[in-house]
Formats: sequence, structure tokens, C-alpha cells
Amino acid sequence: MTTTSITEADSLYNDLEKKSVKELLGSIHEEDKKIFPAVYQAIPQIEKLVEQVYLRMKKGGRLFYMGAGTSGRLGILDASEIPPTFGVGYDLVIGLIAGGDKAIRKAVEMAEDDIEQGWKDLEKFQVNELDTIVGIAASGRTPYVIGAVTKARSKGLLTGCIVNNNGSRLAQSVDIPIEAIVGPEFLTGSTRMKSGTSQKLILNMITTSLMIKLGRVKGNKMVNMQLSNQKLIHRGTRMIIAELGYDEVKAKRLLLLHGSVNAVLEAEKEESKKG
Repeated sequence: MTTTSITEADSLYNDLEKKSVKELLGSIHEEDKKIFPAVYQAIPQIEKLVEQVYLRMKKGGRLFYMGAGTSGRLGILDASEIPPTFGVGYDLVIGLIAGGDKAIRKAVEMAEDDIEQGWKDLEKFQVNELDTIVGIAASGRTPYVIGAVTKARSKGLLTGCIVNNNGSRLAQSVDIPIEAIVGPEFLTGSTRMKSGTSQKLILNMITTSLMIKLGRVKGNKMVNMQLSNQKLIHRGTRMIIAELGYDEVKAKRLLLLHGSVNAVLEAEKEESKKG
């Protein structure tokens, strides 16, 4: 007899098509309130993972996210936001999705069921024992992800996962499992909802805390952000004004000259030493 997983369990709400928009929105919100306590309960495991990844990243290690469908897309989203936010290379945090890049926009049939392909995708990056592989799967039973972390672990890489079911095969296959048990989805089985939201929150926690520990933040400011638009140039200018007391014209000139807030602060520190 097969036991239904929590993420596949029936919604606590029925006859959804008969409800008003107000009722639907209110009920979705009530379910969303359950996400934060579930993530809070997972913090000890998130802490373990971050501390171990940090030790490896200091030595040149990378962080790989692997998933299928929504989980894969969320990993790619988080990875893609790290370089512009923290001024690091695109090869530090890498997101992989079953079916390849075309699966970011359109589902690739049966891609997640290939237990060998995940490791093949990782091999293209010449992964080594300093790298960390984190599988993301609400169900905790996606073959693409399980195959990848199992092989990675056997070769001495640190492995972790983010799942939304207790005691899943994926959780049993990694060194540090993170389980966020958010309960049945509002729309039965639609893990793009509560499960996906919990995954996004945890990914934010992992990479933001890693970048802070790696020295990519000063105070509470993104001093290494890429100056990719006028909004960010203006933000960087304000940071320099606050830190150094310069007028806006000088602050902006130095920012554009050096390319980041942190580079300006370092350059000015050197200048003050000479003086």
C-alpha cells in the first residue's frame, strides 16, 4: 500500500470553483501563513549547510542547485541573482534544471525521471570535493536530483537538499537534509505554491548568509553590487555619501571610476594612509 506524501495530500479546501475571489484569496493567504513556522523549524539544518558550504567556498568551492520544474527554476533564479547583487562571478553559485535551459520556460517531458542525467550535467563543470550539491524537490523523490546527489556524495562532495516531505528518499541520500513541512497545498499537489515559496525563502537564506560571511556586504549594504542601471548607481552614490561624507557629484564620480562602492571605500582608505 502506497502512502500519500504530504505534498500530494488533498487540500483542506474543496469546491474551489464555487468560491468567490475574496474567499479564494483569503484561503490562499491562510495557507501561506503556515510557511514561515515550517522554515523556522528548518533553521538548524540550514545553519549546518551554510557553515559547511562557507568552509568550502573560502577554499574555492562552488555551490550547485539541482531541481526539476518549479524547484529547478527557483534554484536558477537564486543563482542568477548572486552576481549582480554581490559582485561575484557567475561560476560561484550555479543552478541546473532537468531538461536543460529550455526547461526554464517550458516543461521537458520525462526529463526529471532520468536518474543518470543529473550527474552527467554536473560532470560538465568538473566538480570536485570543494563543491557542494544541493538538490531541490518538493516531493523528495525526483530521480534526476537523487541520482546526482547520490553520485556526488559517493565521490566525497558535500550534499544537501531542500524538500517538503518528511523522510524522503532525497533527504536520506544527502549529508545535510533541509525539510520544510508546509502541509498540503491549497490546490492539491500544486507545489509551486507553499512548497515553492518555502524553497525560495530557504535559498535566500543560504546565499545571502554565505555572501555576508564571504565579505561581500558591509554593515547592511550591498557594497559589491554591479552598477547595471541608474537605480543602482544612485543607491551606490548614497552609500558613499553616508560612509565618507562626500557631496553627491564627488561620490558618483568615484563610484563610476572604481566600479563598486567597496572599491571606492578601499581606494579612499589607501589614500588616507598615504596622507
